[in-house]
Amino acid sequence: MSSKYQSLSYINIESDTTYLRPAQNFVENVTAESPAIDVMTDFTKVAAIIMGPCSTLDAAEKRMTASGVRLLLVVDQSNHLLGLITLTDLQGSKPMKYMQEAGGTREDIFLRDIMTKSNQIDALPMKAVELSRVGDIIATMKQSNRQHALVVDDENNRQGIRGIFSTKQISIQLGLDYKTKETREILADLEAVL
Repeated sequence: MSSKYQSLSYINIESDTTYLRPAQNFVENVTAESPAIDVMTDFTKVAAIIMGPCSTLDAAEKRMTASGVRLLLVVDQSNHLLGLITLTDLQGSKPMKYMQEAGGTREDIFLRDIMTKSNQIDALPMKAVELSRVGDIIATMKQSNRQHALVVDDENNRQGIRGIFSTKQISIQLGLDYKTKETREILADLEAVL
């Protein structure tokens, strides 16, 4: 080996070691006139929170809590989108309905059993988002009465999930209180900004 290079010394990993993830820096103090892209969680800048279809409801809820999100993408081993699951799905009537139809307990239910399947999901095209303002996104989410809106982009003739809009993130960036509020209340607060 050349004397111009030196070998580095290894250190032991501590038991509470985690790993670093990219953090998207959101624009502060947005308005309804700000570019929509300013309030989109962009998966080219921050990793999407995902789980497999055989994950349990409790595991998904813990993952959401730990990650500070209310929606997970459900993907297969090749990272193909199978569906999505929201906190409302986990805490609402879907698990009870599934247990009434299939039997068993909550612990017997997997994400694949109650998720919204990919063929039932609609999304906003990135090309339209790039030309939109925050107010356009609020109006879109209000009209559809949704907490989230996925964004898809076409790259190399393949569609991919590019990002997501959430009423929580938009509220934070607009300086609104979203905690302890139902979706309709958050949407009403956002609509008042328009």
